[in-house]
Amino acid sequence: MKKICYTPIGIVHSEFKEKTNVPIQSVFSNNKGIIEIFPEFSEGLKDLDGFSHIFLIYHFHLSKGFSLKVKPFLDDVERGIFSTRAPKRPNSIGLSILAVERVENNMIYVSDIDIIDKTPVLDIKPFVSHFDQRSAVNNGWFPNKIDKNECISDDRFSF
Repeated sequence: MKKICYTPIGIVHSEFKEKTNVPIQSVFSNNKGIIEIFPEFSEGLKDLDGFSHIFLIYHFHLSKGFSLKVKPFLDDVERGIFSTRAPKRPNSIGLSILAVERVENNMIYVSDIDIIDKTPVLDIKPFVSHFDQRSAVNNGWFPNKIDKNECISDDRFSF
């Protein structure tokens, strides 16, 4: 199989300097951050300020190796990696939905951030409610697992 390479388009600035005590999903975060887009890509931010939320696609730069089975946050049962949002993935790609507060020059000021500082940004896509929400969903093994008080990361995934 041919190798696929990506060039980062920016970098995340957040208060989270290490992997522990980070909200495990952006919906559990009250934290703010800045997505810095490199100057050569900043023209692509035109019109982004009209959206309330974005999908941020990024590289789990601290993750080393992967596991096809993991004990995810919120569970003590080993699960297949693709049925979780755990960071130790074959391709270290992360996805977060962030609230856009404002866009200034090459900076996107966001809230609900759940990403470690200095994380490389791969892409940005606008969240569009007509496309990105579903009414009939099945949440797999997650029902009754989510307790907002326990939704921060621990050290279970060694990077």
